[in-house]
Amino acid sequence: MMDAVVKIPQIKGKITIKTVRGKKYVYFEYGRIYHPEKRYNVPQRAVIGRVDDSDPTMMHPNNQYLKYIPDGEIPQEGDIKHSHCLRIGSTVVIKKILQYFRIPEMLAKYFAPKEAGLFLDMVSYSLICENNAGQYYPDYAYNHPLFTPNMHIYSDSKVSDFLTSITADQSVAFLNDWNAVHDHREKIYISYDSTNKNSQAGDLEIVEYGHPKVDIGLPVFNYSMAYDTYNRVPLFYEEYPGSIVDVSQLRYMLDKAKEYGYRHAGFILDRGYFSKDNIKYLENSGYDFVIMMKGRKPLVRELIRKHQGEFENKRSCGIRDYKAYGITIKGHLFDNDTKECYLHLYYSDLKKSAEREAIEAKVERMAKLIQKHEGKKFEPSKAYKEYFNFTFDRDGTLICATEKESVIEEEISLCGYYVIVTSEHMNAKDALELYKSRDNSEKLFRGDKSYLGNSSLRVCSNESASAKIFVEFVALIVRCRIYTLLKREAHRMDKKENYMTVPAAMRELEKIEMIKLTSGRYRLSHALTATQKAILQAFNLTEDNVRWEASKISDAMAKIEA
Repeated sequence: MMDAVVKIPQIKGKITIKTVRGKKYVYFEYGRIYHPEKRYNVPQRAVIGRVDDSDPTMMHPNNQYLKYIPDGEIPQEGDIKHSHCLRIGSTVVIKKILQYFRIPEMLAKYFAPKEAGLFLDMVSYSLICENNAGQYYPDYAYNHPLFTPNMHIYSDSKVSDFLTSITADQSVAFLNDWNAVHDHREKIYISYDSTNKNSQAGDLEIVEYGHPKVDIGLPVFNYSMAYDTYNRVPLFYEEYPGSIVDVSQLRYMLDKAKEYGYRHAGFILDRGYFSKDNIKYLENSGYDFVIMMKGRKPLVRELIRKHQGEFENKRSCGIRDYKAYGITIKGHLFDNDTKECYLHLYYSDLKKSAEREAIEAKVERMAKLIQKHEGKKFEPSKAYKEYFNFTFDRDGTLICATEKESVIEEEISLCGYYVIVTSEHMNAKDALELYKSRDNSEKLFRGDKSYLGNSSLRVCSNESASAKIFVEFVALIVRCRIYTLLKREAHRMDKKENYMTVPAAMRELEKIEMIKLTSGRYRLSHALTATQKAILQAFNLTEDNVRWEASKISDAMAKIEA
């Protein structure tokens, strides 16, 4: 139980008070299970606190309180005690990575000590709990060592106030310092990608209706990131209104990259950034590029038709790692180009099978819908007219529709082919490997939404939105490092272990616990398992390192609770 006191929630039918061994406990009913043999519902309840001895309307909340009462607040002034069981394994790893990148030193330049500590705790909370909701932070802080001075547990209202107080100057200054420490002399390729997030908060200035990847009828804002594929680390991020499309944002990112000092670099870009203006801007900025071309571009179709049958089965053109075949053609992208580039044409049987099935399924769905409208008035869209010829009566009634067989057959003949363009001379295998290196940046975005809890930001102010994106970016730096080191260790082990993924490793490390004994000191509850040792080996940590960190945490807790 915490020393802080809060009002006992007044939720009709949900709150029950029971006396156990002379103490009154507050229970929250979170569900009911129907037992058919007994023919009645059995309530499911959880203890959320203990009634205060001096005031029966107040209670001391426990670590379950905020789980079931998410709108509740724990007063900051209360002397909230830590759990008798602290989970330290993940925190030890996160602390080492933060120190490796010298992130605490950078934050200390722009935040007061307690604010810098809370910022790092929010980063750890996002990584360990896969969540960014401020109301659950006290629950996390209750049973984890913290970066805040004296390991102070802040309430969810304090977390909200802190996020609102973070300024654009602080995030910009951090990004300047973060990009200044990288070696700008080495040639790197930067993968640039973007995503968008739906929002129900109408007061956010950045939120607008645009072109979401998953359209659920809500306005969105865009979030993009530049990722160093050579050193495998995020470099900088951008947030911009949802109505701005990717293709028009690229030049602003390139200007920013140049300001950060990345002059000897190339950019790996998805097909969404392909345009004549963007290619010209890349060339004029002195940047090399690797970019996927859109499949419907006339140049792509012309290239496929011209070289179809020349390389698809040649062993010398095989790229075994990606189950593809490829050739390289030197030529011009556009009619008035003066500079030649390298067009890499690829073919994959697996890709052909998947794309052909998608076309067949799409045409079949269209045909079924058209059939339902026969004998009725029907205005087909442009997409339907692309694949079908329609016959109408004079009054607009649909008589029948026939497939445009030549159009469908031509599209099927192009299945399995794709083109990557590079400004720098390289063969088809090197170009494909370089483009595939952007997979890490795509995994970052998937990890951001799936493993950091950022599928939604849960904010209602512009300041809080920007602050959470800032925290999220630092968490991605750490998570990316964890992913890289685990993958490297798994490759060294030369066998696939299911615990060498980031989520699985974090869950396993969370089992390394310290318990508070009768002496008042925290001690490791047991020796490390073989699995935990194998995971820690990826970060060059041993059981001795964990014991040393545990000793430091124990000393700190003894001073706090003295």
